[in-house]
Amino acid sequence: MLEKREFYINGQWVSPAKANDYNVIDPSTEETCAVISLGDQADTDAAVAAAKAAFPDWAFVDRTEKMALLKKLLEVYKDHAEEMAQAMSMEMGAPIDMSRANQVGAGSWHLEGFLKAFETFEFERDYTATEKTLLEPIGVTALITPWNWPMNQIVLKAVPAIAVGCTTILKPSEIAPLSGLLFAEFMHEAGFPAGVFNMLNGDGVGVGSQLSAHPDVDMISFTGSSRAGKLISKSAADTLKRVSLELGGKGANIIFKDAGAKGVEYGAARCFRNSGQSCNAPTRMLVESSFYDEAVEIATRMANETKVGPASEQGQHIGPVVSEAQFDKIQGLIEIGIGEGRLTAGGLGRPDGLNRGFYVKPTVIADVTNDMQIAQEEVFGPVLSILKFDTIDEAIAIANDTPYGLTNYIQTPDDEKRRHVARRVRSGMVETNGNGFAQGSPFGGYKQSGNGREGGVFGLEEFLEVKAVSGWN
Repeated sequence: MLEKREFYINGQWVSPAKANDYNVIDPSTEETCAVISLGDQADTDAAVAAAKAAFPDWAFVDRTEKMALLKKLLEVYKDHAEEMAQAMSMEMGAPIDMSRANQVGAGSWHLEGFLKAFETFEFERDYTATEKTLLEPIGVTALITPWNWPMNQIVLKAVPAIAVGCTTILKPSEIAPLSGLLFAEFMHEAGFPAGVFNMLNGDGVGVGSQLSAHPDVDMISFTGSSRAGKLISKSAADTLKRVSLELGGKGANIIFKDAGAKGVEYGAARCFRNSGQSCNAPTRMLVESSFYDEAVEIATRMANETKVGPASEQGQHIGPVVSEAQFDKIQGLIEIGIGEGRLTAGGLGRPDGLNRGFYVKPTVIADVTNDMQIAQEEVFGPVLSILKFDTIDEAIAIANDTPYGLTNYIQTPDDEKRRHVARRVRSGMVETNGNGFAQGSPFGGYKQSGNGREGGVFGLEEFLEVKAVSGWN
């Protein structure tokens, strides 16, 4: 069992101000795999003070020096890729092959994208012949990240903030903290100055709330549930700090008959990926009426063919969900969904042969209408709801009838129809026909899915203030 009680503050590994052990549970086995410490106010204050002291110098470090450090970080990250893959697989249950390819790969992908964007980013822009617009780092930033895509979210926040001249305090999820601890080691090995990057573990009620309310924190960047995002916004309001939120989703996947079986197969697989623990998962499948029965059969087959197993095993299966609390929540929503719609695959309990670990059956609930709880609440598990529509306008109305607006999906070979729908669905991202987004594409949502954008140029701009200066020339 690992013992990882220390925090990374002001360039050093330090003991917590007060002992407060917390067990990290391997979701594949339900066994304790590590012990960390949760910080308190003294630890938070120390991390913020270190970041505040480092900011005046770091803000004006030359771009070439920052680029060299970020390139070194990428080198270190790749050198330790297997170590990172093992850590994420153990702490949050991603099967090891997926952890290597997707969980680790997401971090390096975004880091490479930020390097490209940062190299040509204009921090000084001519507004008129005599007036300049300057883009300057906002200051001390607190980065609160989730457990479902650990490196994806840590890199999307820490790298752009540091690149543009902010200093940072990272609080990774206490449920899956091992990857965040490793990332702190990478930052240290890369040689970033003391105080530029700090990391301490803690829960939302403790360190999370302390960072949100701290008068010396200039910005909070948070990824997690919409419920927590609202609490953070309220806590941050007293100091009027900037709050950037990437929150939940209930993505609609609009499948027209002309998309055929391929559209349904892709949509179901995409829903079950990462055991359904993705805020942008297409969990509402909207199918054209004339294709509905066939689509239900295809999705049901996909669920039944999706294997579930331990994260340590190689293969294309899905692993457990992250925790007992998450497992219980999903079971409760599946039970509600069974009562509301028609269960065609999966259901309650663990898959056969898996009696220990937080494993959930890939589940399909058909004959769902959008007023049902299963259609409105984010499950965050491998659970697919299938609805039907008759007209394009009805499909758009159903897709938009949700408090969320992160990612919607459209499946049709008809370019005109696809573009028509893409313009009218209310979400920050629209993926069509399985075409993934480019490196540096803005990630973020509308409505209760949040208010910020991450990735590439948009991610850099998120951590900048705009200053107008007259009489420059």
